[in-house]
Amino acid sequence: MKIDPELCVSCGECLIYCPLGAIRLNDVAEVDQEMCVECGDCIRTGVCPTDAFIYEAQPWPRSVREAFSNPLAEHKETRVPGRGTEEMKTNDVRGLYGRGIIGVGVELGRPGVSCNFHDVETVTMALAKAGMKFARDNPVTANMDNVTTGKMNPEILDERVMSAIVEGTVPIGKLAAAIKAVKEAAANIDTVFSLEFIDRPEADRSVPMEKILKEQGIACYPNGKFNLGLGRPLVQ
Repeated sequence: MKIDPELCVSCGECLIYCPLGAIRLNDVAEVDQEMCVECGDCIRTGVCPTDAFIYEAQPWPRSVREAFSNPLAEHKETRVPGRGTEEMKTNDVRGLYGRGIIGVGVELGRPGVSCNFHDVETVTMALAKAGMKFARDNPVTANMDNVTTGKMNPEILDERVMSAIVEGTVPIGKLAAAIKAVKEAAANIDTVFSLEFIDRPEADRSVPMEKILKEQGIACYPNGKFNLGLGRPLVQ
């Protein structure tokens, strides 16, 4: 995103709308191109009295910023807007999580913080070593050079996005190793992240992974969310 200096009247109305504080007001307002993630919030607000914001489609690899950060943009790999994934919460009827298979998600970045793909790669490579199988219909996976090692396309490593979600599965026997891998990776990244897990409850409502999470020092809230789905489950 850019601002036309001929149209800007230095009113400062736009400053509070940038989720990353990338708009600076000097003689006129300017967009810090390193910090800008091309989310489009500034222009969508319509707050600029002179319509000074300029939207330009970005060339590769900067175009990955908009794909991951603008909720109205689509990933060319998935044709899904936003972060380009249906995410784990909608996958319960797709047959991805059988008995003994744990869904693992790592969401890096947040508005006000963001992340770059160096951070993402640090996490994906650590999880790959721990035995994670990355989700196919996920834009992070689509931008990997090697899904076996978790290595990202080197062309996008310096690109910054609002957030990115790493998704995949591990056998329950490797869950502890995956959690330890993320904890170790946390010391080498410059952003925040949250962990997400999916497990299938037993008939007695117990959750097999709960003991493992507690042993790893992760608070578990098994009744925090139940996904029932609206289709016929593929896994019985």
